[in-house]
Amino acid sequence: MIMTFRWYGEGDPIPLRHIRQIPVVKGIVSALYDVPVGEIWPLERMATLQRRILDEGLALSVIESIPVHEDIKLGRPTRDRYIDAYRQSVRNMGALGIPILCYNFMPVFDWMRTDLSMELPDGSTALSYDHEAIEAIDIKDGIPDLPGWATAYSAEELRSLLDAYAGVGTEDLWRNLNYFLRAVVPVAEESGVRMGIHPDDPPWPVFGLPRIITDDAALARLTEIVDSPSNGISFCTGSLGPNAGIDLIKSLGRFVRKGRVPFVHARNIRRTGERAFHETAHCSESGDVDIYRIIRELADAGFDGAIRPDHGRMIWDERGRPGYGLYDRALGAMYLAGLWEAVGRSSK
Repeated sequence: MIMTFRWYGEGDPIPLRHIRQIPVVKGIVSALYDVPVGEIWPLERMATLQRRILDEGLALSVIESIPVHEDIKLGRPTRDRYIDAYRQSVRNMGALGIPILCYNFMPVFDWMRTDLSMELPDGSTALSYDHEAIEAIDIKDGIPDLPGWATAYSAEELRSLLDAYAGVGTEDLWRNLNYFLRAVVPVAEESGVRMGIHPDDPPWPVFGLPRIITDDAALARLTEIVDSPSNGISFCTGSLGPNAGIDLIKSLGRFVRKGRVPFVHARNIRRTGERAFHETAHCSESGDVDIYRIIRELADAGFDGAIRPDHGRMIWDERGRPGYGLYDRALGAMYLAGLWEAVGRSSK
């Protein structure tokens, strides 16, 4: 198992020299954040990013992520042009030996929260989600101060996209994902890149838009589209965790044993309602996800991919990108590594 850490490039307030001081972290999860969606990621730009990370004694282990253009998700006639660009970006990853690509297929919005600084009883703050608050928003007026792709669009562009998705149902989205994977996965396999789709976060429709990667059945359907180790899952315990109907341990073990989990996001959440939750410290006792059992299942199933501590709380008066501070994620990395060592030693 390779312990990794998300880094947002030179604009990240957390420098690589601080990340390398977390004893267990060997790899970096990063991306080219200024390449317009749909364009090829230049080989030279990725090589520069890779060298920058190598210079700090770390490896560029995961690209998270090359965004999928909305025309692909919508199945528009222009999608082939964007798919061709996506395939070339994957080839460029392979040429540099970058082994894992995390991506998602969520329409319009990426992960969504309604509060970026919910105060917890200990005084730390965490990300939270309340579906009732989402339903109270008139989306066509724009969505200020909420994370996700809304920030990438003007109000006019957002309205246009929402109109385009008005006639798109879950099966339409599945067909478009099928088309995308059948075109891209063979290139990924040839290039030595393992693709892992990130589950929808949260795992239910948001603003009436379909979401399809939400449960165990969806993960199984996804892996059957193309039977290849390059068609896998970035298994996120914090994204699937709010769905109380999924057995996280059983699902994780099933797909790891099939060789379909190249990457894991490990974090904990506390469910506070049917479609409401907040994030917590990583340790099992803090939330509804048994992180000890997650790590034990990874070890038992022979997991050999990358893992990272996901969204952290803001603690010790740290200021920065919500969910992506240094301190709590560093604690999370050490906690996950400690569990991994303990499980490994006890099994021997």
